[in-house]
Amino acid sequence: MGAAKFEDIFGFPPQASAKAPGRVNLLGEHTDYNDGFVLPIAVPLETSVELAKSRDALNHYFAEQLQERAWSEPGGTVPSGFAAYLHGCLALLRLSGHHVEPVSVLVSSQVPMGSGLSSSAALEVAFLRGVRQLFNLDIDNVEVALMAQQAEIRYAGVNCGIMDQMASSLADAHHMLFLDTRSLERKLLPLPRSSELLVVDSGVPRRLGESMYNLRRQECEEAARFLGLAALRDLEDPADLARLPRALARRARHVVSENRRVLEAVAGVHACRFGELMNASHASLRDDFQVSTPELDLLAGLLQEQVQVFGARLTGAGFGGACVALVREGTAAAVAQRVLELYRAQGQQGKLLVPE
Repeated sequence: MGAAKFEDIFGFPPQASAKAPGRVNLLGEHTDYNDGFVLPIAVPLETSVELAKSRDALNHYFAEQLQERAWSEPGGTVPSGFAAYLHGCLALLRLSGHHVEPVSVLVSSQVPMGSGLSSSAALEVAFLRGVRQLFNLDIDNVEVALMAQQAEIRYAGVNCGIMDQMASSLADAHHMLFLDTRSLERKLLPLPRSSELLVVDSGVPRRLGESMYNLRRQECEEAARFLGLAALRDLEDPADLARLPRALARRARHVVSENRRVLEAVAGVHACRFGELMNASHASLRDDFQVSTPELDLLAGLLQEQVQVFGARLTGAGFGGACVALVREGTAAAVAQRVLELYRAQGQQGKLLVPE
């Protein structure tokens, strides 16, 4: 990426640039849209954008990794694919009263699509940062995250919670972000002592818009309504789960138990206990929330069997994507090599994402 490449594509130099990281979620899966608690961390993989004011009345988009071009008219039809997220960000800025002219933007991303590292949030946040710089907009990092979330919901059709965008906008790759998704209260916390992270792609891509993600959210909202709650975060007595139809009870049980796992982790636990919480989270996502796959279960199991691994679980919405493991400091590369050998020996095609 660079000014020369931008100029080759659009015929004039960029006027602004910005970056934003992907994220991996350690605990708190499918809790954000239930007003619950989450514990993500940014990964050292970033999406970068370069942009300039357009030379005509249209927005022009180019995604380097996809080698795809797109365009949209301000206020016009939402384009398909990656450009829908960018068009949505621009539309929401205008609806919020900000003066934003048509732009040309080059996108380059290290964050793999479909791996559960939230490439969409990294794209939205990087782009909004770039537009903020280009037009000198008065929006802070929390506003950036909230606008990015709405762009994904309203223009890309994924009814997501706020975790991914807040992590991309506010977290770093050295601290976990503990976030109360109802109040947006937050704090940065260190990883458990003498540990590091390992993220392995299962080789099964995840596409949220085509998955059961929106259905899971609907089931959670239905369970909350059934119990007369504003959100499942408010369920205090586990005995109330018995009042729900079986499927809804399982969804709600995951949310309740996952919130408790996050709160225990942030209270301060050693790496071994943190790993146990991750293992329990995977089991809950597999059995109660039913968002795992045979490949994710195999990969998580192989990780959990390694002596240097404290715990492992699927990360992201599920239905494909990656697993994250908390491992003994200094062992991530060796663990990844061993696990990938075992995973591939069973006919799967995984790859190491973090560390690079």
